[in-house]
Amino acid sequence: MTYAYLKLGAFDNEVNDLTLDVIPLKLVTVGVSVQRTVPAMAIPLSSIALGESLTVGIDLGMASKTLTLNGFITETSLLRSHTTGTRTFTPQEIAQMIASNVDSSGLAKYQTMNELTIFIDSKVDSEWGQRGSTIQIPFNFASRGSALSKDNSGVILPMSSISDVNRGGDGLSGFIEMFDFSFSAEAVDIEFNMTFRQATIFP
Repeated sequence: MTYAYLKLGAFDNEVNDLTLDVIPLKLVTVGVSVQRTVPAMAIPLSSIALGESLTVGIDLGMASKTLTLNGFITETSLLRSHTTGTRTFTPQEIAQMIASNVDSSGLAKYQTMNELTIFIDSKVDSEWGQRGSTIQIPFNFASRGSALSKDNSGVILPMSSISDVNRGGDGLSGFIEMFDFSFSAEAVDIEFNMTFRQATIFP
């Protein structure tokens, strides 16, 4: 079982402390969906000349990327930069906090959750080099290689890269599209489902 880290708008990426201004979630499954958008048009009368119909697609480099998370919310100690010391929250309080934050605006930096970090095992670095040992890096949708090299041949300005730092680097920016949970009299922890869509958020 792994953890996801929901970073608040107040999270300091320079410090990159995953105990400060984050909400950790215990995961059971993570579903990843990449839906490519290619405008396509069927060519009229093409089957008369070619013996079969022809469809032309225009690859404009568009896709939507979504992560679906399932797991448990447990009693958790949280640390905020606006208050000294940690506070221990019940699973119910954490669930209520997340629901409240999803319902907030991007202007409230201690409420908005605009980045998700999930760690995966990695044995190959950003330049196709074999790592000396397995490390954990943040999951993202980057390709290996610098601009115009390796898997990024033909890519002038790669938006992101594979991390070469153990448990370092940025997560996925975006927003929580859906969050649901249930209170159960028989359970201590709270099971949840969440959909996170990758996006560049303004403001």
